[in-house]
Amino acid sequence: MFALGTGVHPDGVRILVVEDEHRLAELLRDGLNREGFAVDLAHDGLEGLWMATEQPYDVIVLDVMLPGLHGYGVCARLREAGNWTPLLMLTAKDGEYDEAEALDTGADDYLSKPFSYVVLLARLRALVRRGARERPAVLAVGDLRVDPAGLRCSRGDVRIPLTPKEFAILHCLARRAGEVVPKSELLARAWDFAFDGDSNVVEVYISALRRKIDRPFGRTTLTTVRGAGYRLEA
Repeated sequence: MFALGTGVHPDGVRILVVEDEHRLAELLRDGLNREGFAVDLAHDGLEGLWMATEQPYDVIVLDVMLPGLHGYGVCARLREAGNWTPLLMLTAKDGEYDEAEALDTGADDYLSKPFSYVVLLARLRALVRRGARERPAVLAVGDLRVDPAGLRCSRGDVRIPLTPKEFAILHCLARRAGEVVPKSELLARAWDFAFDGDSNVVEVYISALRRKIDRPFGRTTLTTVRGAGYRLEA
């Protein structure tokens, strides 16, 4: 059953899994059922979109590659309709553009295939705790604007070009503006839990972001909190 001490009890928690690989979908359903979740399955994008709009769900697990309508389209249509059910997208292995587009279209989280079931459970618990919260189309931190849908960043009227990884990190920081975001979370957001490289790569991207969003404008909005992480504030 569901592990004690997680802060989330599964009773009454309903999850929609949209996955065209029937065997994987059934394994996820059976495993989540054993944890106490109620799980519905859809095997193509159009069916998943219909179910997500007809029934209330606490979390949606959505594959990218789907027949009928791909995962990005499903996610975008839900967000355009004002449906902010927490959504975890399953992306291609090592597909950084898939990961960036997942976040840009409104996904709350993502996992690269193949993924750890333990990690999937942990992320679903986090999404259930967070709940559905409507978010603005453009995130504003002072005069810094981060547009997830358009993959655009600007300071005032000045457009700031960013790489996909830089944007993924900035997007994570902007969504939690004023809070300290640990390096591990930035790694998980911009890469994934399977990343086995040097964690100092985050510092490289943070430095690059400072050179683009702060220094040309005489700002120090992106700061390091020693031993804790990074914070973006107005």
